[in-house]
Amino acid sequence: MTGGVNSFHVSGYGPERAGWTRLLARDSLARRLDWPILLAAIALSLLGSLLVYSATRNRTDINQGDPYYFLLRHWLNTGIGLALMIAMLWLGHRALRTAVPVLYGFSVLLILLVLTPLGSTINGAHSWIKLGGGFSIQPSEFVKLTIILGMAMLLAARVDAGDKPYPDHRTVLQALGLAAVPMLIVMLMPDLGSVMVMVVIVLGILLASGASNRWVFGLIGTGAIGAITVWQLGVLDEYQINRFAAFANPELDPAGVGYNTNQARIAIGSGGLTGSGLFEGSQTTGQFVPEQQTDFVFTVAGEELGFVGGGLIIVLLGIILWRACRIARDTTDLYGTIVAAGIVAWFAFQSFENIGMTLGIMPVTGLPLPFVSYGGSSMFAVWLAVGLLQSIRLQRPLSATTRPPTRSTGLLV
Repeated sequence: MTGGVNSFHVSGYGPERAGWTRLLARDSLARRLDWPILLAAIALSLLGSLLVYSATRNRTDINQGDPYYFLLRHWLNTGIGLALMIAMLWLGHRALRTAVPVLYGFSVLLILLVLTPLGSTINGAHSWIKLGGGFSIQPSEFVKLTIILGMAMLLAARVDAGDKPYPDHRTVLQALGLAAVPMLIVMLMPDLGSVMVMVVIVLGILLASGASNRWVFGLIGTGAIGAITVWQLGVLDEYQINRFAAFANPELDPAGVGYNTNQARIAIGSGGLTGSGLFEGSQTTGQFVPEQQTDFVFTVAGEELGFVGGGLIIVLLGIILWRACRIARDTTDLYGTIVAAGIVAWFAFQSFENIGMTLGIMPVTGLPLPFVSYGGSSMFAVWLAVGLLQSIRLQRPLSATTRPPTRSTGLLV
């Protein structure tokens, strides 16, 4: 027999080899996935599980007497996050585009419910909804996604249709109004950390969309005026004011408002180059650093794994950001570019803020470290974002390697 499929078998290649050939073909799912992002995110989640276990295994006051309580729940959150990523990948970011208005309305409804008796306060922030059985949800984590999707839908609609080379002023104003509604509600909780992330997301989206730079500078100026106004009107809670005061003066009340930051710096500084060894950190074992499984999880890495372990976390986060920037640059539609750029802004600022507050170079806020910190809402949201990034990469044409030269996209050129 010669030619076609039969010659393939005669040459010694059976169905198994044919299956592997299809799997590794240039247009196959396995080849088109962005594996650096996926593997880096999985590595961060697994490393985070070790850090969470180290921080909570001796905490009988919160682990209900089970040293594996937080570890198992972290694994469960990661598994659910991976399932959500696969679902997002299967649905596709373009198909999701038509559902954005419904998702936006639902997310606004959720954060409004937080302000009702259904909401609960954790660590000073009234930003949670208790679901029972020890589970709760923080809607503001998912609002970050809906702001990205909603602004991308508005800003890219006429550009991707070929009607406009870039978003006009009216469209930009509509997009800013869409983002402002949930941000104002989240401020009322108050959840200042999440609002800070949302502001950076909006700035990143405007830069990537090709909108006039006047909007970017105007938003920065408005934000500065708004921050001064909020401070003068006393909108912030006392604990938030104390956090900024401790950031401005690290020596202020080291046993009170400055305690968290001082203990975090001691923990990281004691780790040296290679750390004291996993599960061997004196600060962690002695429970000197509060909220070490969530907001201050980086201190466990700094103390027990040292500069090498902390640097590894930063490198893995850098890989995700680098690949996400590549995806934003290479996609052929502005909608995909804006979504990817919004995710980059989100991950970059939240990672910088979380690590920076443990080092004393940023004020303390209740922001988790993406993929690493314990917390279901945060884990689900970041894995959904990874699913969006993978979908954007998969749905671009195979021949697409660069952005069309006729469209300016701010920083992503």
